[in-house]
Amino acid sequence: MTKRDSRTPVYGIAVAAQLVDLPEATLRLFESKGLLTPARSEGGTRRYSDDDIDRLRRAARLRSDGINIVGIARVLELQDENQSLRDAADGR
Repeated sequence: MTKRDSRTPVYGIAVAAQLVDLPEATLRLFESKGLLTPARSEGGTRRYSDDDIDRLRRAARLRSDGINIVGIARVLELQDENQSLRDAADGR
């Protein structure tokens, strides 16, 4: 069996919301504030990947720690930068 790429969009918004234990409205809010950009089907339906789910979980943790949306966006950006630097150092 082939392992699915973590970037493959497979989850609809209802399933994604369940997986991260957040209301669908929060996922829409995070998207509107630029915290993530889920893929869209040809019909315009949001499709979330495993990477999106991970990002939503990180955003939810930061939010529960009392960080506002602007702060969450900055922390996620820095985390992504840090990971890119690690990947580059590891030759990925």
